[in-house]
Amino acid sequence: MSIQVLIVDDSAVVRQVLTDILSREPGIGTVATAPDPLFAMEKMKASWPDVVVLDVEMPRMDGISFLQKIMATRPTPVVICSSLAASGTEVALKALSAGAFAIVEKPKIGLRDYLKDRSKELASVVRSAAGARVDRMRCSRAGADSSINVTAKLSADEILSAPSSGLNVPMTEKIVAIGCSTGGTQALETVLTDLPRTSPGIVVVQHMPAAFTRGFADRLHKVSQIEVKEAENGDRVLPGRALIAPGGLHLMVVRSGAQYRVEVKDGPQVSRHKPSVDVLFRSVAKAAGSNATGFIMTGMGDDGARGMKEMHEAGAVTYAQDEETCVVFGMPKEAIKLGGVDHVVPLERIAGLISAIYARQIAG
Repeated sequence: MSIQVLIVDDSAVVRQVLTDILSREPGIGTVATAPDPLFAMEKMKASWPDVVVLDVEMPRMDGISFLQKIMATRPTPVVICSSLAASGTEVALKALSAGAFAIVEKPKIGLRDYLKDRSKELASVVRSAAGARVDRMRCSRAGADSSINVTAKLSADEILSAPSSGLNVPMTEKIVAIGCSTGGTQALETVLTDLPRTSPGIVVVQHMPAAFTRGFADRLHKVSQIEVKEAENGDRVLPGRALIAPGGLHLMVVRSGAQYRVEVKDGPQVSRHKPSVDVLFRSVAKAAGSNATGFIMTGMGDDGARGMKEMHEAGAVTYAQDEETCVVFGMPKEAIKLGGVDHVVPLERIAGLISAIYARQIAG
């Protein structure tokens, strides 16, 4: 069945270019357009689209308000395509909190060529959006992987070597590694806001561009009992603290005696992402081995699948979020297929499992 798309943008150029791009793509059927949300509402009464591609700054009603109206009326995958998304975190975080599936940054100059150069990526995001569990996004109040990129697919070997076989890691404090992408912003909020201060140290990769992660971490810190911060090079992984990888940089865990610290470094994309879950998970396998627990959560693609298998082989206990509670069951599904997952659990159980890790450590 072909995907029906509605483009809502006050720019005639954008409407024309996106229509030309998407209408030629396999699996995408009718592409309708509207110059603002009020015109869009009339079209949606006659024929409801499978995916909405939405600008933010428009006459008569702004895109965020329209997004909120869509999600309250009939939750539908919405891809934000806006130049405002590149100017800072506030618009992007508002869109994610309102239920946007993804955010595509749109430049203010060279727009036509930019969109044409990224036609395959745009079509891929629309196809992925059409298959998303939007009911999960609505319930959890947030959004998605907010970047698109298609590059050569490199492995974690580009950043650090694989764990040695027969790895023997001394007993140290327990740590938790989490990887997620599309739908992960709300999934992380569900998990981190439910954790008590007595929780193991946590390291997180959520696929987000560089402009967004600090604001995302700060917002979670305000609503959580634990400390949540954007990771900086040399930060210690401590009980009651969650470190979130900065957008555009890889996050790795290293051991110094009985302590864990993080390294934040640049490098090529791994599994087409930077930060990459594969890089984080491999570093945790090498540094912590059986002292670690891994969680792979909602997201498109397969980043983290190989790293989770390496954690599993190093003695870590590994979990995947189940299909029912994922917005997109891509990353967990691939990790399960590779054989690196010990347990499959719903989102609502993850905070309790993390709390129990720290309780066992104290008791032991």
